[in-house]
Amino acid sequence: MFNLLKKYPLNKIFTKSSLFLLCSFVLVISCSNKQEPLEERLLEKELYDASQTRLKNGNFSNAIASLETLERRFPFGRYAEQAQAELIYAYYRNYEFEAARSAAERFINLHPRHPHTGYAYYLRGLAAFTDDSGIFSRYFESDLSKRDIEPAQQSFEDLSEFLSRYPDSEYVPHAKQRMVYLKNILARHEIYIANFYMERKAYIAAIGRARYVIEHMPKTPQVPEALSILVKAYGLLGYQDLRQKNFEILKESYPNFDSNELIEPKRSWISRLSFGLLGDEEIPPPIKEE
Repeated sequence: MFNLLKKYPLNKIFTKSSLFLLCSFVLVISCSNKQEPLEERLLEKELYDASQTRLKNGNFSNAIASLETLERRFPFGRYAEQAQAELIYAYYRNYEFEAARSAAERFINLHPRHPHTGYAYYLRGLAAFTDDSGIFSRYFESDLSKRDIEPAQQSFEDLSEFLSRYPDSEYVPHAKQRMVYLKNILARHEIYIANFYMERKAYIAAIGRARYVIEHMPKTPQVPEALSILVKAYGLLGYQDLRQKNFEILKESYPNFDSNELIEPKRSWISRLSFGLLGDEEIPPPIKEE
């Protein structure tokens, strides 16, 4: 070897520029390894524990990073399915509602019989309607019934499916409370449209909307307003018998009726922050499997 080096010294094999490039390459490789994200160097249990600490502290964006890394690096590991369920929760709490809904649907498709599948149905329904979760809506009153009502309808249908599939779930009380809130929004929307028709003298159309509220949403605060629309519309159309019948029902069932009282009751700031769910109760995370 010594004779070989005497015959072919390094300064003949490598020029100064090539040696510099070689050293630079080695240095870059070394630095890149040191700068590798922490999540990429943690073991499965460490990643999961880090995500739990972040969830507990309300650091949802970093919890998402840990859970996503855990799912990507250990797709068949011990914590994979739990991480997928907690990702739904973390997305929702981080106001990433589309991501929460997508994650919930993915979990439902991948694990149709998993203990957390009911939770996925539950959060999928909550994530469908989030107009009341923005900064403005959470702190100031806003009439959601005048906006696009399709998301509220979708949320109501999703939560109805959750209740039919998992009637004994511990999340049922939350879901029912949310559905009451959604039904009130849907009823107000029908009244809003009925009044729109009344202003344009489309009385038959207004009657149809008002009757829909009475027949399909009988326990909402908008029923007396619907009755009052029927009284006005039938009177303007000359149907005095129907006008009198609905007037008597209105007076008998709602003797203190005042249309000003039908404005949505003011919700506390705590209720707004929790999306109208049971006062100051927060959305619970999925229960950890033993």
